[in-house]
Amino acid sequence: MLYVVGSVSGVTQLDDIVYVVCHWSSIIKTFTDTLSPLADIHVKGMRDPRDIVVSRDDRQLYIADYSCIWRVSVDDQSSYVKWLTTESSADRFRVDTLSVTSRGLLVTSSLYPHLREYSTTTDKHLLRVVKMPGYVKELYHGVETTRGTFVICHEGTSQDEWQRAVSELFSCYNINYTL
Repeated sequence: MLYVVGSVSGVTQLDDIVYVVCHWSSIIKTFTDTLSPLADIHVKGMRDPRDIVVSRDDRQLYIADYSCIWRVSVDDQSSYVKWLTTESSADRFRVDTLSVTSRGLLVTSSLYPHLREYSTTTDKHLLRVVKMPGYVKELYHGVETTRGTFVICHEGTSQDEWQRAVSELFSCYNINYTL
């Protein structure tokens, strides 16, 4: 068995390259799909990466870094930018986890029980906010299904406020469009 040692907070893969981020590191570690090390990607200014995803459509890595999201080109790794900053918005939130959707990037914050979906075009437009049912106390992660619904990992259910669960949200009930 091969493995990466460290305080790993996120992993993603595009083609035969695996990308790994660790807490409190400004480095994206890269490996072959057999975990043979490749060259590190240094992202100056990245402080505490929490998650990483890759968009196959635009060949960009997106890294959740507490109060911002970094975008790094997989084809030109010296090309990176602090893509979205949540500190300066009127609606401040912490970025915890990310996932790629059919329309953009889904952002989860454990501080606020809703998902945000952003366009991955240069305008970074907030496409929609997916509100959670009232019993959801803490939201850990969300992904979009091929049916257009959302599967979430959360704390708080209708039976027990401390229960952790995976649930499916149906878009016709929970989505608040902000277009």
